[in-house]
Amino acid sequence: MVTIKEAVTKKDLVKFMEFPLELYKGNPYYVPDILASQVADMQKDKNPAFAFCQAKAFLAYRDGEIVGRIQGILNTRANENFGKKYMCFTQVDFIDDDEVVDALFDTVESWARELGCEAMHGPLGFSDMDREGML
Repeated sequence: MVTIKEAVTKKDLVKFMEFPLELYKGNPYYVPDILASQVADMQKDKNPAFAFCQAKAFLAYRDGEIVGRIQGILNTRANENFGKKYMCFTQVDFIDDDEVVDALFDTVESWARELGCEAMHGPLGFSDMDREGML
């Protein structure tokens, strides 16, 4: 069974940022993000996008082990500019397991619905300058 937990504490956020290092260990195509950049992205006092964005990071667990992660971002400025109400998702990494990916996306979709969003788009970060794509 997969359990989803919001990454709120500093310890959880470190786990969120470090998960891909273990998941893609040995993969020659994986280039890790710079940790300091990831930390700054997650901090409301360091990332100016938080003036117009809400974000939540989620970790998927199975038997006490992290098996996936995802972040949802509501960018109110972009939504106002485009006349839409979209939730973006980013930093999507998970083991090869349908239950895990379904649980991750269902969690972000549920949050998006709570906020009145009409669709999800991604992978997209806080802005067009953020890393985009998946391995």
